[in-house]
Amino acid sequence: MSDRQVVVKELGPADIGRWDGFVERCPNATFFHRAGWKRVLEESFGHRTYFLYAERGGQLVGVLPLAQVKSRLFGNALTAMAFCVQGGPATEDAAAKAALDRRALELADRLDVDHLEYRSETATQTGQDGWLVKSDLYVAFRRALEADPEKNLTAIPRKQRAEVRKGLEMGLDCAVEDAADNIWAIYAESVRNLGTPVFARRYFRALKAEFGDACECLVLRKDGRIVSGVLSFYFRDQVLPYYGGGSHAARGLRANELMYYDIMRRASTRGVKLFDFGRSKLGTGAYAFKKNWGFKPVPLNYEYKLRRGDRLPDVNPLNPKYRLMIETWKRLPLPVANTIGPWVARSLG
Repeated sequence: MSDRQVVVKELGPADIGRWDGFVERCPNATFFHRAGWKRVLEESFGHRTYFLYAERGGQLVGVLPLAQVKSRLFGNALTAMAFCVQGGPATEDAAAKAALDRRALELADRLDVDHLEYRSETATQTGQDGWLVKSDLYVAFRRALEADPEKNLTAIPRKQRAEVRKGLEMGLDCAVEDAADNIWAIYAESVRNLGTPVFARRYFRALKAEFGDACECLVLRKDGRIVSGVLSFYFRDQVLPYYGGGSHAARGLRANELMYYDIMRRASTRGVKLFDFGRSKLGTGAYAFKKNWGFKPVPLNYEYKLRRGDRLPDVNPLNPKYRLMIETWKRLPLPVANTIGPWVARSLG
């Protein structure tokens, strides 16, 4: 089909239902393509979003959610999709993708950004003039779930399975809650300990309010005190633990080990087929932790169309130039980190 038959438009309130209907049925769409992210990012961070869709004969044939993150600290980028693991073009055919690509490039020029970025598992811009790909930074971890929770436990490698069994013996209470505030609090403590600024509390609240039952908050307590928690997304037949953390006590209690197994257990009982452990950076503790569960890493391909300079952006904790900042952040009192962290984190899209 000729791409001249394709018309590109921007998402409006009346289009949300059919946008999400397309995302639900499009094989290469993800949870991060859902229309709700537009409101979440705008209300939580104040960023401008441009959710583009391709239409042919009145029918949606492709979507491309974009957000502009502009800051003095980290530059000016147009990203599909900011604050998300994935979000590049999701289309039915090449003509729809070509039309969305053109509009995205025009938008990047009009906004005068430093670069346009697509986040996908599969590189889609290979051979396209001026596009560069980074495939050696992030990986995804996924594994099929069995309907029987016990089979999911025995599928975990022996050493890691022993850690889960220790967690089962620690007397921890695991409960799903409606409020996201408890997840935010334990996440804030965890990322401060890693030297990373925390997102604003309102972001977690917005995620829960926007996505409802598709956004689940699991909290683990010991003697009434929260020791770990995770916010997970459900999409089709998949579960994706996305924002999780634990206190200093969590390690000795094997709370994180139990937490992720409990997600598997709960998900399998509701018919979920795939456990998506999310992305991790190569060479990090999170990467090693997930490999210990028997998950095999799958490279994520992040593609860039540079408008300034000739080097790929490198805003990540492994960059040596951020080492001092990270070590300093680890030493901040938690109330201080939680006060100034959201101001920094809103630029880390």
